[in-house]
Amino acid sequence: MPMFSQLLLENAKIAPEIFTLRPDYRALLLVVSNISPGPSDSISEALLQQAEISARAALSTQSVTEISHVAAWRDTYKAFGAKPKKERSSLESLMRRAEAGLPRVNRLTDIYNALSVKFQIPFGGEDLDKYDGVPVLVRAKGNEPFETSVGGEKVTEFPPEGEVVTGITEDTTRVLFIMDALEPCDDANLEAAADELVEVLKSLGPGVSEERRIMKRES
Repeated sequence: MPMFSQLLLENAKIAPEIFTLRPDYRALLLVVSNISPGPSDSISEALLQQAEISARAALSTQSVTEISHVAAWRDTYKAFGAKPKKERSSLESLMRRAEAGLPRVNRLTDIYNALSVKFQIPFGGEDLDKYDGVPVLVRAKGNEPFETSVGGEKVTEFPPEGEVVTGITEDTTRVLFIMDALEPCDDANLEAAADELVEVLKSLGPGVSEERRIMKRES
């Protein structure tokens, strides 16, 4: 009998309208189980500090909007009607925060934020023990709630109609990571990011297992 992670990966879907908007879009779905959870620690701190150094070096020679991977996502957000100064990719948000310091959330979130900056790939993470159904990427209708923070306070926002829609704690042990890519990022970049993430997670404790799938437009 197929395992839950296999069924989840096999049944994940990307709506055709996503590829109409960006034919070069691709995503690597990575399911990692038996992770040793915990608060921010020396391992995640070292990765964040390395990411901050990398980001500051990149921003010393160009603005954040000139970085090719950030620019690709800004163009896409504009295409579905988002305002670049208000709605930003997670990658751009992290790059903008790097100068003052990346956020410290919990060990797992810190690790994938650091690798997001290092590889210039937007990362997402879903606690699979709280997950219902399979991942489906569609364009938002505009009435879907989104929890975020403003000035340190939790707020609930609703994405604008047409926005492309896709919680990890100190207790999370099983995660679906979603790595999004647009050109110039390719499959090799995605695989390298996934490989390093798995390597770090395996260093946290024994028994870690992973399965992955790259999804993209059929040629």
